[in-house]
This record gives sequence, structure tokens and C-alpha cells, in this order.
Amino acid sequence: MNVNELREDLQRGSTPHLRQRRMTLGLSLTGIASMTAVTLLQMGVLKHLPDPPLQSFNSDKVNSSYDAYRFGAPDGTLGVLSFAVNLPLLAFGGAERAQDKPLVPLLASGKAAVDAAVALWYFYQMPAKEKAWCVYCITGQLASLGILTSTLPEARTALAALRGK
Repeated sequence: MNVNELREDLQRGSTPHLRQRRMTLGLSLTGIASMTAVTLLQMGVLKHLPDPPLQSFNSDKVNSSYDAYRFGAPDGTLGVLSFAVNLPLLAFGGAERAQDKPLVPLLASGKAAVDAAVALWYFYQMPAKEKAWCVYCITGQLASLGILTSTLPEARTALAALRGK
């Protein structure tokens, strides 16, 4: 595939897999936005994150917890990085990449599965350990779960293509 074909596919293609990749792109950018807010708090740029007016929400507490820093860097920064890695994975290859480059959609879906597992672990941690919810974290977690579900159809096609080779 040449550059012109790639550009045409990515900008104007309308296959189901391209539509799913675009949805995954939007979810990844949503995740980046939510984790950017968390990062600004965790790095001291912001002193407070606004919460919904419900008693059970305390984003400052959740994002300042031990678990939020346990990996040697604030987890918001790691979340931004993880969502950002999705972008080139989504952009790599044309409309038929599941057949032409099947390892790329499989890698994207495998990464999404790991991210979804981490998101579920954090989702459990909020009420169980922190006794509080974070709307920014929930947004990122829902984005991660959505990314997994939106990458699975192309991964199934890629797996079928690999088995057929």
C-alpha cells in the first residue's frame, strides 16, 4: 500500500473496521483527557479536581492515594501514555490491515485487554480501598473497556487471516 492509498483509506474509508478504529481513537482521546486532569493534580499543577455533588466522590483522595504512586510515577501519567500508545496502533495500516498486517490489530486488542484488566482493578480499588470514587478515573476506565470491545472485531478478522495463511 502506498502513501496515497493509506491516506485515502484513513480519511475517507468507510469499512466497519475503520469505523471501529475511529471510535477507538475517540475513546483513546477521551481517556487522555481524563488522565490529563488526574496528572495535573498528581503533579501539583492543580490543587483540586472538581467532583459531582455526591458525597461518595472524592477525586483528590483517590488520585493522591498510595496506589496512585506505587509504580514509581503517578498513575495518571502512565494512563496518558497508555492511551497515547493506542493512537499509532490505530493509525497503522489501511482499511484491510486485518488481512495485510494481522499482527497490528492483534497487538492493539491484546494491549486493550491488559488495559481493561488494569482498569477493572482500579475500579475495584476505589470503593474497596479508598472508599471514594473519581469521575475522571471512571471515565478513563470506561474508555478502556470501550477500547477493548471496539478492537475485538478487527482482531477476530486478523486471527482468521493468520489461520488462513
